[in-house]
Amino acid sequence: MPFARLKGIDLHYDVTGRAGAPTVLFLHGLGSSAADWALQVPVFAEICRVITLDLRAHGETTDSTGRFTVEQMADDVGELLSQLGEPPAHVVALSLGGCVALALALRHPARVRSLVLVNTFTRYRPVGLRGAFRQARRLWLLYTAPMSSVAAFVAGGLFPRPEQRPYYEAAVASLSKNRRSTYLASLRALLVFNLLDRVSAIRSPALIIAGDRDNTVPLSAKESLQRAIPGSRLLVIPDSGHATPYDQAELFNRTVSEFIAAH
Repeated sequence: MPFARLKGIDLHYDVTGRAGAPTVLFLHGLGSSAADWALQVPVFAEICRVITLDLRAHGETTDSTGRFTVEQMADDVGELLSQLGEPPAHVVALSLGGCVALALALRHPARVRSLVLVNTFTRYRPVGLRGAFRQARRLWLLYTAPMSSVAAFVAGGLFPRPEQRPYYEAAVASLSKNRRSTYLASLRALLVFNLLDRVSAIRSPALIIAGDRDNTVPLSAKESLQRAIPGSRLLVIPDSGHATPYDQAELFNRTVSEFIAAH
């Protein structure tokens, strides 16, 4: 994967698929990387031009600032698309990536053809008391335990079932690579993110996808997002948690393909 030199960072990205076909941009979740989309890239590369990347302070993308915002991450993405000379892209984004996608659509609307927003939000709020406890425990682990322990805790919430063990182990390996300082900076950016009063200005076609068993982002947050974006649609995926592109990959890929084809 090549690098793009942007303001303060070297952004790691990849382009594959069919030249001249519609561009699909995938944006990953917190603490992950372009590898989030391993079950999507081969499928979409057959019919689209596919761009994946590591967001600021994730994967192999560097960060020289120490503190940053979701809006800065969106500007990074907008600048990459500009450097590559891309037409407006269909943006498919998970969790943190969804927040970046929302900011991208507001700050760089000419770069966005459509939005698929997966288990994301305009402002983070945990799922009830249980969600608040999980958030507090993650923060406690971040300050007191090795990153491998943080990774195991997060991955356990994403992939709790025995048959999901390979995904769990892959998530632990990926999340363990994060430096504590950069993970905290990314989490801080996410916790202060708030576009609740602005997303009504988005005019791109939007599909909000929600896993019905998502214990990280409550369904109410996704329902609120759907009501706020004019003309958007909410689809609840059954038997799916926070990592819908993994645990319901076939249904997810088909749904997104149909949405892109319609726009």
